[in-house]
Amino acid sequence: MAVILTASHLRKHFGPEPVLSDVSFQIREGDKIGLIGPNGCGKTTLLNILAGREESERGEIEKPNDVLIGYLEQRPQIAEGVTLRQEARSALEHLYAIGKEAEQIAERLANEQDPAEHERLARRFDRIHEELARKDAYNLDYRIDRILHGVGFTDEEFDRPASSFSGGELNRLGLAKLLLAEPEIMLLDEPSNHLDLAATEWLEQFLAASSAAVVLVSHDRYFLDRVTNRTLELYFGTVDEYPGNFSKYTMLKDERLLVQTRTYEKYVEEVEKAKDFIRRHHYGMKAGQAEDRRKKLARLEEEPVDPPRKISTPEFHFPPASRTGDIVFRVDGLSKGFDHPLFRDLTLTIERGQRWAILGPNGCGKTTLLKCLLKEIEPDSGEVYHGQGIKVGYFDQHLHLLDDALPVVEAIRPEKKIFEDLARRKLLGSFGLTQDQQLQTVASLSGGQRCRAALAKLSANDPNVMILDEPTNHLDLWARAALERAIRSFDGTVLFISHDRYFVDRTADHLLIIQPNARFQVIEGNYSTFRDRVAKGLMADPFLAGALDESRKNPANSAAGPVPQRKEPPKTEPARKNQPKKNPPKKKGSSKPSGPGAAPSRPTPPPVPPKRDYSRSEAQHQWEKELNAGKKAADGAKRKRKFPYRKVSDIEEEIFIRETRVMELNEELLKPEVVRDGEKMKRINQELNEEQEKIKLLYEHWEEASELNW
Repeated sequence: MAVILTASHLRKHFGPEPVLSDVSFQIREGDKIGLIGPNGCGKTTLLNILAGREESERGEIEKPNDVLIGYLEQRPQIAEGVTLRQEARSALEHLYAIGKEAEQIAERLANEQDPAEHERLARRFDRIHEELARKDAYNLDYRIDRILHGVGFTDEEFDRPASSFSGGELNRLGLAKLLLAEPEIMLLDEPSNHLDLAATEWLEQFLAASSAAVVLVSHDRYFLDRVTNRTLELYFGTVDEYPGNFSKYTMLKDERLLVQTRTYEKYVEEVEKAKDFIRRHHYGMKAGQAEDRRKKLARLEEEPVDPPRKISTPEFHFPPASRTGDIVFRVDGLSKGFDHPLFRDLTLTIERGQRWAILGPNGCGKTTLLKCLLKEIEPDSGEVYHGQGIKVGYFDQHLHLLDDALPVVEAIRPEKKIFEDLARRKLLGSFGLTQDQQLQTVASLSGGQRCRAALAKLSANDPNVMILDEPTNHLDLWARAALERAIRSFDGTVLFISHDRYFVDRTADHLLIIQPNARFQVIEGNYSTFRDRVAKGLMADPFLAGALDESRKNPANSAAGPVPQRKEPPKTEPARKNQPKKNPPKKKGSSKPSGPGAAPSRPTPPPVPPKRDYSRSEAQHQWEKELNAGKKAADGAKRKRKFPYRKVSDIEEEIFIRETRVMELNEELLKPEVVRDGEKMKRINQELNEEQEKIKLLYEHWEEASELNW
């Protein structure tokens, strides 16, 4: 692919040491580049130089004049008196202007009598038409709505004054404007900040399908894995390039580091041998050989081998946990709300040694739940019971654990425990705070340094139960990996909130999903388990706007819902031609995507009533009781036909055909050329909805035929 930007030997100082010393790389059409490096290494500075917001002291950037660069502003400037939709529309003002010019030329063409002028206007109209078609400018309003929805805005917010939104919401608006403008190169600095999970996943799909080149700075490893195809590692002022996404980078980095280490060790060994030989034989019979070694040493020192580019990783650790009772927290019928219910009738048990992650959309009450567990907030109803011998360490996302006025080495001193100065310094060193940083006041630390200091104090307090509210905020990729290792090796109990999907996947063994309608779901597994269940239609996605409707349609996935009236057919391999067909088809390996345009989930089979378990809500037990009572009452009742007689095998064949078509339509919706064609999107969505309705009726018909065709 063609090179659209070349950066050569960029250099930039902000102090005695250069932030960028010699940075060179190229950007090609369609590249998706992940720019990674430790905190403070100069990633944002490099993006500012590429965007023309800062000047480099040395080096140059070359690009064609028609290549536009878009930069995600963290604090966009908003004009007074404009609505959200109008502000988003301003990103496409040039296309609206071209469209208006096309209308004016069309009117002039209709009335122009001069052949030469008519020919000139026709050529100009053709060029404008090609430009509008290339930019998909005939569906601008649809594009605006789609992208505003994608970054998390609702229809009700479109006509609100843009100045009335919060800082985080304005950052989302800035992201929407950048995506609408579709420059040839997009520079994104932490674009998933302020986005909930649904919006983050939508942005991943949008960027992966976009034809624009992207340079992305992010601490979200899932995001990097799903979007990027090249990785630039910025460290000590220079850039190393790796093919592939973040996971590929970590594998190649280890291999490259091994080669660099061996090469450097061999170089050092040769230098030391030469120096030793010269020192021992400078005078004597081997003086000539010593002179040869001196020349060899001079050549080695003229072309030194760089030391390995090993990014130092802190070794976070938590002390061994004292033993608690088998049950750490027992929650019975817990409910809490303010202007609306956050969660209700929450019943669960957390046992010793488990690692629970709490997931849910923004504002669903995750932090409130933690404070109820700590008994800092009184619930509206229900009880929280603490197990025997628990010692809780709480990490709050605002880092109130530390006293801003104290030096760091004093701020982490635990109460009621003798902890000598040297031991505190060693502990801070293991969390990546060294030398002068330990003597700074807490108020003078950066966000990442404050986070490390708070984790060090948590470790100093010797907890056997850790409750962590967004512990990965402000931590770079290497510190997050160190925290993952520390939590996995901790033998106590951990309960945490995090938006870092990779972190949740690597550390959690239980999930508590809080849904927007105050319901909840308990899953034994990690984040991959959760996404797999959503993809297979086994539960509604609580991060999507339609999750509540899906929960009502599929009551088995909800903590409280209506009694299902249908029984699912047994799930076996799809029937094939010339063979008896007793079950509805199921295409192996298929998974129905969630969200708008997704195929509806199949009816859920009524579960066998489980034994009493505190990880299930009272509403679930009541639902199961009512379900079994309804089944018994219905036994023996004769069912009347709703549909005309039809062979079961014929219905199964049609279900198989239509579900295959639904999968094809969903794949069509993800293609870039379809995403850019508004009319085609509408046609496919219409056909998809029709197929879904027909499949729904076919399942009802199948149930009836299975029961009555005897």
